[in-house]
Amino acid sequence: MLKKLSILLLFVGVISTTNAQIKTPQPSPASTIEQVVGLTNVTLEYSRPAMRGRTIFGDLVPFGKVWRTGANANTKITFSDNVTIDGQELKKGTYAIYTIPNQTSWEVIFYSDANNWGTPQKWDDTKVAAKTSVEVYEMPVKIESFTITFDDLTSSSAVLGILWENVYVGVKFDVPTDAIASKSIENVMAGPSGNDYFQAATYYHTEGKDLKQALAWMQKATQGENPPFWYLRRMSLIQADLGDVKGAIETAKKSLAGAQKANNADYVKMNKESIAKWMK
Repeated sequence: MLKKLSILLLFVGVISTTNAQIKTPQPSPASTIEQVVGLTNVTLEYSRPAMRGRTIFGDLVPFGKVWRTGANANTKITFSDNVTIDGQELKKGTYAIYTIPNQTSWEVIFYSDANNWGTPQKWDDTKVAAKTSVEVYEMPVKIESFTITFDDLTSSSAVLGILWENVYVGVKFDVPTDAIASKSIENVMAGPSGNDYFQAATYYHTEGKDLKQALAWMQKATQGENPPFWYLRRMSLIQADLGDVKGAIETAKKSLAGAQKANNADYVKMNKESIAKWMK
């Protein structure tokens, strides 16, 4: 019995040793910043190395060479809308931020391939989505940890600030707030869309609520030329449930024609079955 207990304790000890993991702080901790600029969501992901008594620019980070702009994996920025940088349109999506530091100015590059660890093994100029030159400003104090900020926020722009050692550079980007807001206002002021009426009518129909109201909404949804065949299908079902069999058949035939044109076998089958049922 004692021998079995000793073997069991040894086995447990081996498992514990195998599963143990040493945890230590990362020298360049990861950081994620989410910022809304106007109506555009911007997300920044980067790692933050420290000075640790080293000379950074012109030494640890050489002048005139492409720098990963941080540590570890790519520094990434994601825009939810198209933005403009120095007159260049940057499509919504995720980009790696690379820089070429110099004493008085930096080149800041937005690179469409953001899946590298550090700089790409082979640089591809076709992946440079935007590039701009920005002035270097000397900070009055030393910035120990590499830092990226969102500065000078307005409803239509912000400045991406890069700080380390005694250096600050800022890249302004403009967001399409006015275009988004104007479109939203136009849509709301124009009233509900056909899809809004369709969704409301579908809910009332499936939940057994006011079918006359559901039909009124479907009549608005199907106004105009060539209403979608699935709209017409829903309208025919509501008409049938209201007892308007003749109207249901007429509407179902229109839905059938649309479904046949679209090669939608499911709606063709459903409409044919309903028409046959209602004509009995």
